[in-house]
Amino acid sequence: MTRLTLAIDAMGGDFGPCVTVPAALQALASHSQLFLLLVGNPDILTPLLAKADSSLLGRLQVIPAESVIASDARPAQAIRNSRGSSMRVALEMVKEGRAQACVSAGNTGA
Repeated sequence: MTRLTLAIDAMGGDFGPCVTVPAALQALASHSQLFLLLVGNPDILTPLLAKADSSLLGRLQVIPAESVIASDARPAQAIRNSRGSSMRVALEMVKEGRAQACVSAGNTGA
C-alpha cells in the first residue's frame, strides 16, 4: 500500500470519540503507510490518545473542530449550520488536498 491519508470525523457516530479513536489507532497499527487526520474537539480527543504508542502518534494529527452536527438534525439545517463542524472540516481536508478521503459515521443526511 502506498501512503494514504484519511480525514476522520472523530466526533461522529452513536458513540463518538470513545469508539473512533481506538479504531483509528487500531487501523494505524495494522497499516504502516496510513496517516490519519483526526478531526474534532482536541480537549476530548487528546486524553484518548494519551496511552497510544508514540510510533502511531507520529502518523496522526488532531485537527480542531468547533462543533458536531447532531444525528437528528435535518439535512438542510445540518448543511446551513455545518461551518466549523467536525464533518465539514474533515471534508475540507479532502477538498484542500490534505487527505485522499474522508470517513464519518455522523449524520447521514448531511
